[in-house]
Amino acid sequence: MALTMKMVRVFLCGLSVFVSLVSERLVVLAAFSQSLDSDFTFTLPAGRKECFYQTMKNDASLEIEYQVLDGAGLDVDFTVFSPSGQMLFSDYHKSDGVHTIDTEEGDYMFCFDNTFSSVSEKLIFFELILDNMDTDEDPDDWKEYVHGTDILDMKLEDIMDTINNVKARLGKSSQIQTLLRAFEARDRNIQESNFERVNFWSVVNLIAMVLVSGVQVYLVRSLFEDKRKIRT
Repeated sequence: MALTMKMVRVFLCGLSVFVSLVSERLVVLAAFSQSLDSDFTFTLPAGRKECFYQTMKNDASLEIEYQVLDGAGLDVDFTVFSPSGQMLFSDYHKSDGVHTIDTEEGDYMFCFDNTFSSVSEKLIFFELILDNMDTDEDPDDWKEYVHGTDILDMKLEDIMDTINNVKARLGKSSQIQTLLRAFEARDRNIQESNFERVNFWSVVNLIAMVLVSGVQVYLVRSLFEDKRKIRT
């Protein structure tokens, strides 16, 4: 009986240590802020202009990448304005572009302009990549929640470096996959447009060939018809 109680105490002690370590690791993982990157796809009607705003901090970085996925010409006008209203970048009749800005505090405005087209609407994809957007919290605050690391003789700094490295690579992979999906969508729209054009002109050519064949048959038959009247 005493041996059983001793085994139970050892098991409970080990379980408490395991739960403590797991909870500490969860606190460390929770300390990571979510990615500030975002992407958006929208339809820009013909003759319209759409503007978007992004709030930034000092000494941060804002990267804007856009692509026209569908629409006649696959082009759009694009402009970026600083918080003071100064134009930073402008693209005219382009299908895609990438711009990087070292920001100051304030709201940045970027606009997509389709007013030059009176018929065709455009399907536009853009992605915002924000760097150095640190929060007011101390990035080392997570350390005060961690205790008892000597049990497993682990260095939390190394764990943090490894996790940050994995997080950065996963974020980069996600951005590349998003861009590849945008390229794939644009290529598919181009292929479908070409498919419709080929079908349309094939039907037109087929109708023209049938009409020409009918006219030729009529002309050939008219050459062999004897239109003289036969007297009986």
